[in-house]
Amino acid sequence: MARSQHSTSLHDTSMLSSLKLAKVAIVHTEWNDKIVQELLNGCEGTIHEFGGDIVAKLAVPGCFELAFGCRMLWEHCQKKNELPEAIIAFGAVIRGGTPHFDYVCQSVTEGITQLNLSLPVPVIFGVLTLDDEAQAWERLGGTHGHKGEEAAVTALKMIAQARKLNGTGH
Repeated sequence: MARSQHSTSLHDTSMLSSLKLAKVAIVHTEWNDKIVQELLNGCEGTIHEFGGDIVAKLAVPGCFELAFGCRMLWEHCQKKNELPEAIIAFGAVIRGGTPHFDYVCQSVTEGITQLNLSLPVPVIFGVLTLDDEAQAWERLGGTHGHKGEEAAVTALKMIAQARKLNGTGH
């Protein structure tokens, strides 16, 4: 299993030092709320650390609803003319004794992939797929880093890259 601390490029945030007023939206699940709240805490702290702004948040019941929630939030922001430059989708799916876990994980992965191909902004996959709750805490400040913070850094890096390619600077 890959560990985030072994990815030096993930921890290189030097390109973010000149990033100004990045606009991020977050869609998160109500299911597994303690885990998701810790993802949100790490994400929000990192976004603010780099001078970004969370322009919209939406809670959906579970991971299966994340893709629709992201599209719904995008359309809502579009009507208000307050578009985010990236959307982060947060949730946690914990394996049980039935194939439900596999179906939900596959569905949310395919849904977010489709959004990345159809929306003009990146949708960051912040969904933890876990065998048990202990694995969540290993990924929320434990041996596997903090996935909420990593999702925020990913969103900010994608915003910086898009601005660079579009010639709009940081």
